[in-house]
Amino acid sequence: MGCDMWTRALDGLLTHLFKQGHLSVTYPDGVTRHYGEQGDGIAVTLHDPTLPRRIVLSPDMAAGEGYMDGTLTIAGDDLYGFLSLAITNIAAQGQPWFRRPMETLRWLKRRLDQFNPAARSRANVAHHYDLSGALYDLFLDADRQYSCAYFARPDMTLEEAQAAKKAHIAAKLLIRPGMRVLDIGCGWGGMGLTLARDFGAQVTGVTLSQEQHAVANQRAQQAGLADKVRFHLMDYRDVKGQFDRIVSVGMFEHVGVPHYDAYFATVQRLLAPDGIALIHTIGRAGPPGATSPWITKYIFPGGYCPAMSEAVAAVERHGLVTTDVEVWRLHYAETLRHWRDRFEANLDKVRTLYDERFCRMWRYYLIASELTFRLNNQVVFQFQLTPKQDAVPLTRDYLYSNRANGLRHAAE
Repeated sequence: MGCDMWTRALDGLLTHLFKQGHLSVTYPDGVTRHYGEQGDGIAVTLHDPTLPRRIVLSPDMAAGEGYMDGTLTIAGDDLYGFLSLAITNIAAQGQPWFRRPMETLRWLKRRLDQFNPAARSRANVAHHYDLSGALYDLFLDADRQYSCAYFARPDMTLEEAQAAKKAHIAAKLLIRPGMRVLDIGCGWGGMGLTLARDFGAQVTGVTLSQEQHAVANQRAQQAGLADKVRFHLMDYRDVKGQFDRIVSVGMFEHVGVPHYDAYFATVQRLLAPDGIALIHTIGRAGPPGATSPWITKYIFPGGYCPAMSEAVAAVERHGLVTTDVEVWRLHYAETLRHWRDRFEANLDKVRTLYDERFCRMWRYYLIASELTFRLNNQVVFQFQLTPKQDAVPLTRDYLYSNRANGLRHAAE
């Protein structure tokens, strides 16, 4: 009786959601039901009798776990097609009435999920960034840029687009030789090394990842830049001193809404009176929301991609002027496409590092992320901030001048 109730509830949910395209679902009892338009589509089989209940209660979590565990299978293993169909329809239809209380609960719980004091931040970072470095070598560019690339031309390679991203950010920072630069969330050191090598900056990088910290300092030694770049295993809130420039790429997503004021208060405290900060973060084009519970559990615990209104409201409270906001739309979708292609081409090598469940989890993460950027209004924000209103030129011409273009072409 209970199982039948959840099957009926899932049938109602899928009937509500799937209006475009065609989805067929074979339930654990062997019955196949069809949703959406007539014609060819995506065929899914549910092998676990608990899946109807779990999908109704938390579709993101249950679908992701079902795919990871092999209890939800897709004809031809067409995960890209299945998630494209699902994301398109969910974005168009919204949640049915009986799921709205659960979505409200998820919203109310988000501040708890994103409560990231220093100790919890370290654990969250270790969960993702202290995985084997060999894994990241299999799908990232040689510089290990694990953030959105900038496809200034559609035919760029991943390496060219990542170099163009760094050059674009450097142009916004107006770097000059000898400037003191703080890199918050420095990753494996690529941005800091570029600013030191190509622009003569004195760079301090901070990360909470032991793996990234070790690799970044090793790279600085190997490049002969140890006198210009130092990377520290440190929480950004503990940094002391003053910097001419602050750059943070792909780190703000890990801060959490309860800590936005602390983050921007720290940026304001560390930035020189005429300094410039460039904050590059994934964001949402719509209003504030909540992170997918599957992403929170398996990929980025404590993570959240902000609405612009949430980030800018915190900036306004801390004596910083927003001098430029740039929105990158499909650049991250293209970046993720490159990562996915490389990951799938190297699946056999990934299997030597991790088990099959991990491979399926990581594939689900890369594909779901790409399609969220393509189909559900996820974007990248670049916020240029300064305490002094005239610290940057009054027009954007400087970004596209011969000098800026020359830097970009040199990087390519």
